[in-house]
Amino acid sequence: MKQFSVVPEIVLIETCADFVTNYAVGAGDLIITSERTYKTYFADLVRGATVVFIRKYGQGEPSDEMVEGIYEDIKDSNYQRVVAIGGGTVVDMAKLFALETVSPVLDLFDHKILPVKTKELLILPTTCGTGSEVTNISILELKTRHTKMGLAVPELFADKAVLIPELLADLPQKFFATSSIDALIHAMESYLSPKASPFTEIFSVQAIENILYGYQIIATGGEAARKALLKDFLIASTYAGIAFGNAGCGAVHAMSYPLGAVYHVPHGEANYAMFTGVFKTYLRLKPTGKIQDLNNILAKILNCPGEAVYDGLEKLLNQILQKKPLHEYGVKQEELMSFTASVMEKQGRLMANNYTELSKEMVYKIYQELY
Repeated sequence: MKQFSVVPEIVLIETCADFVTNYAVGAGDLIITSERTYKTYFADLVRGATVVFIRKYGQGEPSDEMVEGIYEDIKDSNYQRVVAIGGGTVVDMAKLFALETVSPVLDLFDHKILPVKTKELLILPTTCGTGSEVTNISILELKTRHTKMGLAVPELFADKAVLIPELLADLPQKFFATSSIDALIHAMESYLSPKASPFTEIFSVQAIENILYGYQIIATGGEAARKALLKDFLIASTYAGIAFGNAGCGAVHAMSYPLGAVYHVPHGEANYAMFTGVFKTYLRLKPTGKIQDLNNILAKILNCPGEAVYDGLEKLLNQILQKKPLHEYGVKQEELMSFTASVMEKQGRLMANNYTELSKEMVYKIYQELY
């Protein structure tokens, strides 16, 4: 029974110029990124590559429509390597283009097409949150179905995860906040997952400590203080990715998907909206289990009593990104039941990783409390 593995080779490189030189980036490469990232860091360094700017194909979270649009434009290109440079939107879509057959993408997600990897895949994260550089998961918004779904197969692992702190240098504060909070949630959900092991727990705890101690420095020193911490946050995101790539995420992610799909709330922010509500429910339902160990870790970092850790955590996080109730995103009270049904019917892969079982009634109650 598999308990732990790290498939991609993880490489830490200080600058983009070093990466381009060391990996001979150019002809034969398909680069998927944003126009801003490419022009800022790579335009003067790369020659001969096929370059795809994702915002030509849509805004917001990655979707099946965006993948199909990219496929139409590059299907006749002769590339041997995919270089994904970006956050979750770029990475989740780019993984699919390392496969022999990409379209129709719905058939891939419905397991009607056998995924066969035929291209080398290099992933360079430009945020400190997704952890996707070390996971085998691609998550898309399926527009026609009004939901998000994940495809998790070994063929989606990168060959190399390349960490370049320089790529985080001009990350806007909100994207820094939403992505790093996402990484924190990855670490905490994977720590409580029934699939966790002593190996995943090491990475979960280290990610939690790096992120929360970093937040405390930022809360005291202001936004400028994060500049000196970018490498720490980038590595913490990868730690969290290793943890949840093995142990999985749970209800926080499952319950955030309807909010992201219907109201296009950024992934990390949607997760934050659900975060402490789910963990407080876990604590109420099963207070004497492993959550006690997690709360002791949090209490030590936050310097607060164990029973108050989620209030203390929210107080700290609100100094990084202010949490909003669901109604401020435009969510209507009557939609909460359909959100609940979507979670229970379509997110079984994630709900199987919950710390304790959450019934339909419990999920609905969490949504109500967060409304």
